Amino acid sequence: MEWNTPLRSIKGVGEKSERLFQKVGVCTVGDMLLYFPRTYEQYPQPGAVSSFREGEAAAVAGELLSPAKTRRTPRIDITQALIRDDEGAQVECIFFRMPYLSSRLRVHERLIFYGKLEKKGRKWTMEQPSFFSEEQYRALLTSYQPVYPLTQGLTSRMIRKVLGQIFDAPAPFAEDEEMLPRRIVERESFLPFLPALRAVHFPHSFEELQNGRDRLVYQEFFSFILQNRMGQKALSGVKNPWTFGDSGEVERVLEKLPYALTDGQKETLAMIRSDLRAPFVSQRLIQGDVGSGKTIVAFLAMVDAAAQGYQAAIMAPTEVLAKQHERTFLELCESSGLDHGVVCLVGSMSAKEKKQARERIKNTPGLLIVGTHALIQDTVEFLDLALVVTDEQHRFGVRQRERLAQKGATPHVLVMSATPIPRTLALILYGNMQLSAIRERPAHRRKIKTCVIREEQRKTAYHWIEKEIEEGRQAYVICPLVEAGEQTEAENVTDYAKKLRKVFRKEIRIKELHGRMPGEEKTKIMEDFAAKHIDILVSTTVVEVGINVPNATVIMIENADSFGLAQLHQLRGRVGRGPWQSYCILMDQSRGVEKNERLDVLNRSDDGFYIAEEDLRLRGPGDFFGIRQSGELNFRLADIIGDAKWLSMAADDVKQLLEDADSKETETEIQKLLERGKTFCGYIL
Repeated sequence: MEWNTPLRSIKGVGEKSERLFQKVGVCTVGDMLLYFPRTYEQYPQPGAVSSFREGEAAAVAGELLSPAKTRRTPRIDITQALIRDDEGAQVECIFFRMPYLSSRLRVHERLIFYGKLEKKGRKWTMEQPSFFSEEQYRALLTSYQPVYPLTQGLTSRMIRKVLGQIFDAPAPFAEDEEMLPRRIVERESFLPFLPALRAVHFPHSFEELQNGRDRLVYQEFFSFILQNRMGQKALSGVKNPWTFGDSGEVERVLEKLPYALTDGQKETLAMIRSDLRAPFVSQRLIQGDVGSGKTIVAFLAMVDAAAQGYQAAIMAPTEVLAKQHERTFLELCESSGLDHGVVCLVGSMSAKEKKQARERIKNTPGLLIVGTHALIQDTVEFLDLALVVTDEQHRFGVRQRERLAQKGATPHVLVMSATPIPRTLALILYGNMQLSAIRERPAHRRKIKTCVIREEQRKTAYHWIEKEIEEGRQAYVICPLVEAGEQTEAENVTDYAKKLRKVFRKEIRIKELHGRMPGEEKTKIMEDFAAKHIDILVSTTVVEVGINVPNATVIMIENADSFGLAQLHQLRGRVGRGPWQSYCILMDQSRGVEKNERLDVLNRSDDGFYIAEEDLRLRGPGDFFGIRQSGELNFRLADIIGDAKWLSMAADDVKQLLEDADSKETETEIQKLLERGKTFCGYIL
């Protein structure tokens, strides 16, 4: 079996299930092995209904009161069974497409029913619960159950079945090809690659899960840093071929701005302009807190290049953001009296529009260029590209940035991130890059009022949202999932949007948005929201970047306790962009004190750098259950805050490996590691 073997070749994967797996990006055996659980669940201790809260996964111990009955409808078979717990409370269990349970469930047999406990009127219900004997359930109490990202029709059971067949195949693929230096594997007593994958998908204990995850997390960091350092090495030490004088255009724009730059913006701009005039081609990372005004700094740097007759390009992560940049740049050029052209190139443009844009890029000096990944296509030719800016840099991989940079004759590279991370970790991740930080918020930006609430305050939160909408404003509601997974407590976009339509008046326009939608549909929805055609946007974290709606004044984040603090801070930054007071409502559904302490950090501060440091302090080794990725980089497993130890170690090991690269043997090893690392780490490179 090979890494690229089509998933369809696995027994039990037919045409229908193949389409379901393709929906979540799984097409090959390798894709399946790298489709990691979103989190893990431990089965709770069994008890009576009174032991659990409504809406949570419960394990109710009880017995069947009467024979299960199946009702057949034209669309579906529905089986209903009434159970009674040890305190006399009754729960109606409802099963879909499982008529055979009528003969399997026996009256008065004592079982443990595990599922989501809901109350409909005065009646307790469980839909599609699992059930076990007491002996079977005792065995489950010590295990960790993986929870996978799902789509409608795809279940964790289907995923586990396919994975089981892959791992049990008689001829595992390339097991002897290690993706890490063997001396590191031996030094850290890491599990080999395949056993590590198995431990993450089928852990028998917390220790086994931790060991498997540690190896894969280290491997992600090692591959990323090695690729990053090699890319930086290729771009460093190159003589600056660009001649920059003082045209006065940057100063003209500054004079016309309706506001003054902050000290952080001024300092960062001065550093960039100094880089452009330095003896060697520069690479600089700008870390700017949410709403700190990085875009105007990037524009001024691009104007500095265009004023010399050179081209400057900025690549955005979404079409919506690219088009916003285009409008902003056109307005700034007009208001400042600059005659530089602005051209936008994105994937959704017609063939004719793309051709015209490419012609302008090929032939127009002093051009300001805006686009998405469309800018790195082979058909795009630049004319004297002196500066490349990538916006939201963690959304682009190393190779993508290199490819754009290579389209010019060694341009200066400026990358921007709206997710502040501790400086110590930034230095590790970005190596040879110069770092700049913009900490202050512009004076015209109001502080966002933040509150952490519990379930009993939900109605008050909805009332507040409705009040803002009545005043002409808009709101976001953020959910962790697209669709409900098996026995998950987290709110999900599709179900939540339906629920909100019942809560709010019919006149309030509610629309859902998630990352699995086609790109054109996502763009249309975000544009409609920006144009005030939608009142409440129910979304996953896809809105974390790429949308700027000054009229939105409320963001409500469900299951806030399951997100990293840095990501919550970035999501909060979606509001507070207009002249009105804005609000962030964090829905806390945790039970422990520690998670409340984490959320309280956001309640106390709006300083992204402070929040990142606190996240680093509060998150310890192994604290990865229920923690969403923090938003800094799109790693599959690794989290730069919670896994800072492995990040630091991987950086040291890469440094040592490159220092030893004098010998031909080590050079060969590095090339093999780079090639093999793409298999595991290619999604961010």
